[in-house]
Amino acid sequence: VFQYPEHQLFEVDVMSDVCFGPKNQGLDKEEAEARAKKALELVGLDASYYKQSPFELSGGQKRRVAIAGVLAMEPEVLILDAGLDPRGRDEILDQIDHLHRERGMTIILVSHSMEDVARYADRLIVMNHGQKVYDGTPKEVFRHYRELEAIGLAAPQITYLVHDLKEKGVRIDGDITTVNEARQAILAQWTVASGAGGSKLTESSRDKDV
Repeated sequence: VFQYPEHQLFEVDVMSDVCFGPKNQGLDKEEAEARAKKALELVGLDASYYKQSPFELSGGQKRRVAIAGVLAMEPEVLILDAGLDPRGRDEILDQIDHLHRERGMTIILVSHSMEDVARYADRLIVMNHGQKVYDGTPKEVFRHYRELEAIGLAAPQITYLVHDLKEKGVRIDGDITTVNEARQAILAQWTVASGAGGSKLTESSRDKDV
């Protein structure tokens, strides 16, 4: 999926555009439309969009149509080099993650959103001027968050918060990379502190309450 959806949209209406790939795979019209409808549903576009020109849609909707056009071909590997509109990005990425988990589809996501990478990726490769700099799980790579800054990337915001908490004496795992992980870790520490008859999460009694 291209970064700019206009580069891969060309048919007169959305349904025709999404059907193009399946038809080229040899499917008949009925089978192609069935796949197209399923793919459009996955990206959150209902029947009201079928006969609309893809070029009259918003930028975010164009990206959804472009993604649907690829999903309709049921590929083994999906390469996403496209920004997603904030309103529907989580929904689309959740659906794509579901395809990965349930069907074994390989997803390659080209992104500057480290929050998305931390949440969805199993493996993270950082490139700089055409050279591979880091290759590992998100947790492994984000341990080098200071070095990432030097090449113009930032770790997820929660990574900085966790390290700030650790510097203040809070006993929390420095490898946390998502908000959900941080929430669970903080609640666990709070439960332990409350059970011990205190309200502090820090290692030192001189630290302020968190």
